[in-house]
Amino acid sequence: MENKNTEIKSGFSGVKVHQNAFVDPSAKLHDGVIVSQGAIIGPNVTIGEATEIGPNTVITGRTQIGSNNKVFPNVFIGLDPQDLKYKGADTEVIIGDNNTFRECVTINKATDEGQKTIIGSNNLLMAYSHIGHNCELGNGIVLSNSVQVAGHVTVEDKAIIGGCLGIHQFVHIGYLAMIGGMTRVDRDVPPFCLAEGHPGRLRGLNRIGIKRSGLMENKDFNLKLLQSTWNLLFRSDDAISNLIEEAMRGELDFSSSKLCNFLKKSISKDRRGPMPTVNL
Repeated sequence: MENKNTEIKSGFSGVKVHQNAFVDPSAKLHDGVIVSQGAIIGPNVTIGEATEIGPNTVITGRTQIGSNNKVFPNVFIGLDPQDLKYKGADTEVIIGDNNTFRECVTINKATDEGQKTIIGSNNLLMAYSHIGHNCELGNGIVLSNSVQVAGHVTVEDKAIIGGCLGIHQFVHIGYLAMIGGMTRVDRDVPPFCLAEGHPGRLRGLNRIGIKRSGLMENKDFNLKLLQSTWNLLFRSDDAISNLIEEAMRGELDFSSSKLCNFLKKSISKDRRGPMPTVNL
Protein backbone atom coordinates (compact mmCIF):
# COMPACT_ATOMS: atom_id res chain seq x y z
CA MET A 1 0.00 0.00 0.00
CA GLU A 2 1.37 3.42 -0.91
CA ASN A 3 2.81 5.41 1.99
CA LYS A 4 1.21 8.83 1.80
CA ASN A 5 3.25 10.37 4.61
CA THR A 6 5.74 13.01 3.58
CA GLU A 7 8.41 14.70 5.64
CA ILE A 8 8.51 18.43 6.19
CA LYS A 9 11.46 20.46 7.29
CA SER A 10 10.23 22.72 10.07
CA GLY A 11 13.55 23.16 11.84
CA PHE A 12 13.40 19.56 13.08
CA SER A 13 13.98 16.15 11.51
CA GLY A 14 11.87 13.03 11.52
CA VAL A 15 8.48 14.75 11.24
CA LYS A 16 5.80 12.91 9.25
CA VAL A 17 2.89 14.84 7.76
CA HIS A 18 0.22 13.21 5.60
CA GLN A 19 -0.03 14.74 2.14
CA ASN A 20 -3.66 15.69 2.84
CA ALA A 21 -2.82 17.48 6.10
CA PHE A 22 -1.93 21.16 6.40
CA VAL A 23 0.87 22.52 8.60
CA ASP A 24 1.51 26.25 8.63
CA PRO A 25 5.15 27.03 7.79
CA SER A 26 5.57 28.91 11.09
CA ALA A 27 4.45 25.96 13.24
CA LYS A 28 7.25 24.16 15.12
CA LEU A 29 7.08 20.37 15.04
CA HIS A 30 9.72 18.45 16.94
CA ASP A 31 11.32 15.12 16.09
CA GLY A 32 8.94 12.18 15.81
CA VAL A 33 5.71 14.18 15.43
CA ILE A 34 3.10 12.51 13.23
CA VAL A 35 0.32 14.57 11.61
CA SER A 36 -2.44 12.43 10.12
CA GLN A 37 -4.77 12.89 7.15
CA GLY A 38 -6.94 15.99 7.18
CA ALA A 39 -5.33 17.53 10.27
CA ILE A 40 -4.73 21.30 10.33
CA ILE A 41 -1.87 22.82 12.35
CA GLY A 42 -2.00 26.59 12.45
CA PRO A 43 0.67 29.28 12.93
CA ASN A 44 2.24 29.78 16.35
CA VAL A 45 1.66 26.12 17.30
CA THR A 46 4.49 24.13 18.89
CA ILE A 47 4.25 20.34 19.17
CA GLY A 48 6.78 18.34 21.19
CA GLU A 49 8.63 15.15 20.34
CA ALA A 50 6.75 11.97 19.42
CA THR A 51 3.29 13.52 19.73
CA GLU A 52 0.73 11.99 17.35
CA ILE A 53 -1.97 14.17 15.83
CA GLY A 54 -5.01 12.20 14.63
CA PRO A 55 -7.06 12.64 11.45
CA ASN A 56 -9.13 15.81 11.01
CA THR A 57 -7.78 17.38 14.18
CA VAL A 58 -7.45 21.18 14.30
CA ILE A 59 -4.77 22.84 16.47
CA THR A 60 -4.52 26.60 16.22
CA GLY A 61 -3.76 29.77 18.18
CA ARG A 62 -0.76 30.18 20.48
CA THR A 63 -0.81 26.52 21.47
CA GLN A 64 2.10 24.65 23.00
CA ILE A 65 1.86 20.86 23.27
CA GLY A 66 4.55 18.76 24.96
CA SER A 67 6.00 15.35 24.15
CA ASN A 68 4.45 11.90 23.72
CA ASN A 69 0.86 13.07 23.56
CA LYS A 70 -1.72 11.00 21.69
CA VAL A 71 -4.38 13.10 19.97
CA PHE A 72 -7.22 11.04 18.46
CA PRO A 73 -9.40 12.08 15.47
CA ASN A 74 -11.52 15.23 15.38
CA VAL A 75 -9.94 16.96 18.38
CA PHE A 76 -10.02 20.77 18.43
CA ILE A 77 -7.39 22.63 20.46
CA GLY A 78 -6.73 26.36 20.80
CA LEU A 79 -9.85 27.75 19.15
CA ASP A 80 -11.55 30.89 20.44
CA PRO A 81 -13.31 30.63 23.81
CA GLN A 82 -17.09 30.29 23.98
CA ASP A 83 -17.23 33.50 25.97
CA LEU A 84 -19.18 36.60 24.97
CA LYS A 85 -16.50 38.73 26.67
CA TYR A 86 -13.85 37.53 24.23
CA LYS A 87 -12.57 40.41 22.08
CA GLY A 88 -9.90 38.65 20.04
CA ALA A 89 -7.02 38.57 22.53
CA ASP A 90 -4.02 36.46 21.48
CA THR A 91 -4.20 34.07 24.44
CA GLU A 92 -2.61 30.66 24.99
CA VAL A 93 -3.15 26.95 25.51
CA ILE A 94 -0.33 25.12 27.31
CA ILE A 95 -0.35 21.30 27.39
CA GLY A 96 2.24 19.03 29.03
CA ASP A 97 3.47 15.52 28.22
CA ASN A 98 2.02 12.01 27.93
CA ASN A 99 -1.62 13.05 27.66
CA THR A 100 -4.32 11.20 25.73
CA PHE A 101 -7.10 13.19 24.07
CA ARG A 102 -9.78 10.89 22.71
CA GLU A 103 -12.19 11.55 19.86
CA CYS A 104 -13.87 14.97 19.62
CA VAL A 105 -12.25 16.54 22.67
CA THR A 106 -12.35 20.36 22.57
CA ILE A 107 -9.97 22.67 24.45
CA ASN A 108 -10.51 26.44 24.22
CA LYS A 109 -7.90 29.13 24.70
CA ALA A 110 -8.25 31.79 27.43
CA THR A 111 -10.33 34.95 27.18
CA ASP A 112 -8.19 37.99 28.07
CA GLU A 113 -4.70 39.11 27.14
CA GLY A 114 -1.95 37.33 29.07
CA GLN A 115 -4.19 34.49 30.23
CA LYS A 116 -3.81 30.74 29.59
CA THR A 117 -5.72 27.49 29.50
CA ILE A 118 -3.39 24.92 31.06
CA ILE A 119 -3.38 21.13 31.03
CA GLY A 120 -0.59 19.24 32.80
CA SER A 121 0.80 15.79 32.06
CA ASN A 122 -0.33 12.15 32.14
CA ASN A 123 -4.02 12.99 31.79
CA LEU A 124 -6.76 11.04 30.00
CA LEU A 125 -9.58 13.08 28.45
CA MET A 126 -12.14 10.68 27.03
CA ALA A 127 -14.36 11.25 24.01
CA TYR A 128 -16.46 14.41 23.71
CA SER A 129 -15.05 16.05 26.83
CA HIS A 130 -14.75 19.84 26.72
CA ILE A 131 -12.28 22.13 28.52
CA GLY A 132 -13.47 25.73 28.61
CA HIS A 133 -11.43 28.93 28.62
CA ASN A 134 -9.01 29.70 31.47
CA CYS A 135 -9.22 26.21 32.96
CA GLU A 136 -6.26 24.67 34.74
CA LEU A 137 -5.89 20.90 34.97
CA GLY A 138 -3.08 19.26 36.90
CA ASN A 139 -1.54 15.83 36.35
CA GLY A 140 -2.82 12.27 36.33
CA ILE A 141 -6.47 13.29 35.89
CA VAL A 142 -9.17 11.19 34.21
CA LEU A 143 -12.15 12.90 32.56
CA SER A 144 -14.68 10.33 31.40
CA ASN A 145 -16.83 10.60 28.29
CA SER A 146 -18.82 13.82 27.75
CA VAL A 147 -17.51 15.75 30.76
CA GLN A 148 -18.24 19.43 30.09
CA VAL A 149 -15.90 21.75 32.00
CA ALA A 150 -16.94 25.42 32.04
CA GLY A 151 -14.51 28.34 32.14
CA HIS A 152 -12.11 29.10 35.00
CA VAL A 153 -12.36 25.61 36.52
CA THR A 154 -9.39 24.15 38.41
CA VAL A 155 -8.90 20.38 38.65
CA GLU A 156 -6.08 19.20 40.91
CA ASP A 157 -3.84 16.16 40.41
CA LYS A 158 -5.27 12.61 40.28
CA ALA A 159 -8.93 13.63 40.30
CA ILE A 160 -11.31 11.20 38.61
CA ILE A 161 -14.41 12.69 36.95
CA GLY A 162 -17.29 10.39 35.94
CA GLY A 163 -19.04 10.65 32.60
CA CYS A 164 -21.91 12.75 31.25
CA LEU A 165 -21.69 15.63 33.70
CA GLY A 166 -21.13 19.37 33.77
CA ILE A 167 -18.79 21.36 36.00
CA HIS A 168 -19.91 24.94 36.74
CA GLN A 169 -17.54 27.83 36.03
CA PHE A 170 -15.05 28.77 38.79
CA VAL A 171 -15.46 25.41 40.55
CA HIS A 172 -12.37 23.78 42.08
CA ILE A 173 -11.94 20.00 42.18
CA GLY A 174 -9.45 18.83 44.80
CA TYR A 175 -6.57 16.36 44.78
CA LEU A 176 -7.64 12.71 44.42
CA ALA A 177 -11.34 13.61 44.44
CA MET A 178 -13.78 11.24 42.76
CA ILE A 179 -17.02 12.44 41.13
CA GLY A 180 -19.65 9.95 40.06
CA GLY A 181 -21.19 10.03 36.60
CA MET A 182 -24.07 12.43 35.85
CA THR A 183 -23.40 14.46 39.02
CA ARG A 184 -24.30 18.16 38.94
CA VAL A 185 -21.06 19.84 40.00
CA ASP A 186 -21.87 23.44 40.96
CA ARG A 187 -19.73 23.70 44.10
CA ASP A 188 -16.12 22.87 45.03
CA VAL A 189 -15.26 19.22 45.64
CA PRO A 190 -12.56 18.99 48.36
CA PRO A 191 -9.50 16.75 48.05
CA PHE A 192 -9.84 13.04 48.89
CA CYS A 193 -13.64 13.30 48.74
CA LEU A 194 -16.27 11.25 46.92
CA ALA A 195 -19.12 13.24 45.35
CA GLU A 196 -22.26 12.05 43.59
CA GLY A 197 -25.85 13.02 42.87
CA HIS A 198 -28.12 15.64 41.34
CA PRO A 199 -27.64 18.04 43.00
CA GLY A 200 -24.13 16.88 43.83
CA ARG A 201 -23.39 15.94 47.43
CA LEU A 202 -20.29 14.73 49.26
CA ARG A 203 -20.64 11.07 50.23
CA GLY A 204 -17.45 10.64 52.24
CA LEU A 205 -13.81 9.92 51.52
CA ASN A 206 -12.63 8.41 48.25
CA ARG A 207 -11.25 5.36 50.07
CA ILE A 208 -10.79 3.18 47.00
CA GLY A 209 -8.92 5.95 45.19
CA ILE A 210 -6.76 6.58 48.26
CA LYS A 211 -5.80 2.90 48.48
CA ARG A 212 -5.05 2.65 44.76
CA SER A 213 -2.92 5.81 44.86
CA GLY A 214 -0.28 4.26 47.12
CA LEU A 215 -0.82 6.86 49.83
CA MET A 216 -1.28 4.14 52.45
CA GLU A 217 2.48 3.52 52.24
CA ASN A 218 3.31 7.19 52.86
CA LYS A 219 4.58 7.71 56.43
CA ASP A 220 3.03 11.19 56.48
CA PHE A 221 -0.43 9.85 55.62
CA ASN A 222 -2.87 8.80 58.32
CA LEU A 223 -6.24 7.59 57.04
CA LYS A 224 -7.78 7.51 60.51
CA LEU A 225 -6.74 11.12 61.13
CA LEU A 226 -8.09 12.17 57.73
CA GLN A 227 -11.39 10.46 58.48
CA SER A 228 -11.71 12.09 61.91
CA THR A 229 -10.91 15.49 60.36
CA TRP A 230 -13.53 14.90 57.66
CA ASN A 231 -16.10 13.93 60.32
CA LEU A 232 -15.36 17.09 62.30
CA LEU A 233 -15.70 19.32 59.21
CA PHE A 234 -18.77 17.74 57.62
CA ARG A 235 -20.68 16.00 60.38
CA SER A 236 -20.82 18.87 62.86
CA ASP A 237 -23.48 21.55 63.25
CA ASP A 238 -21.14 24.52 63.76
CA ALA A 239 -20.20 26.97 60.98
CA ILE A 240 -17.63 25.57 58.58
CA SER A 241 -15.26 28.49 59.26
CA ASN A 242 -15.21 27.64 62.98
CA LEU A 243 -14.74 23.95 62.27
CA ILE A 244 -11.77 24.63 59.98
CA GLU A 245 -10.10 26.68 62.71
CA GLU A 246 -10.77 23.94 65.26
CA ALA A 247 -9.35 21.26 62.98
CA MET A 248 -6.22 23.29 62.21
CA ARG A 249 -5.51 23.72 65.92
CA GLY A 250 -5.25 19.95 66.28
CA GLU A 251 -2.95 17.28 64.92
CA LEU A 252 -2.78 17.21 61.11
CA ASP A 253 -0.92 15.10 58.59
CA PHE A 254 -0.36 16.29 55.02
CA SER A 255 -3.75 15.01 53.81
CA SER A 256 -5.90 16.52 56.56
CA SER A 257 -3.88 19.74 56.27
CA LYS A 258 -4.53 19.79 52.49
CA LEU A 259 -8.25 19.26 53.15
CA CYS A 260 -8.41 22.13 55.67
CA ASN A 261 -6.44 24.55 53.48
CA PHE A 262 -8.65 23.75 50.47
CA LEU A 263 -11.80 24.44 52.49
CA LYS A 264 -10.36 27.65 53.93
CA LYS A 265 -9.90 28.96 50.39
CA SER A 266 -13.20 27.49 49.20
CA ILE A 267 -15.23 29.59 51.65
CA SER A 268 -13.45 32.80 50.64
CA LYS A 269 -15.32 35.60 48.86
CA ASP A 270 -14.32 34.74 45.29
CA ARG A 271 -15.03 30.98 45.45
CA ARG A 272 -18.23 28.98 45.12
CA GLY A 273 -17.89 27.19 48.46
CA PRO A 274 -17.69 23.45 49.16
CA MET A 275 -20.31 20.98 48.04
CA PRO A 276 -22.63 20.01 50.93
CA THR A 277 -22.72 16.51 52.35
CA VAL A 278 -25.60 14.15 51.78
CA ASN A 279 -28.23 14.21 54.51
CA LEU A 280 -28.13 11.00 56.55
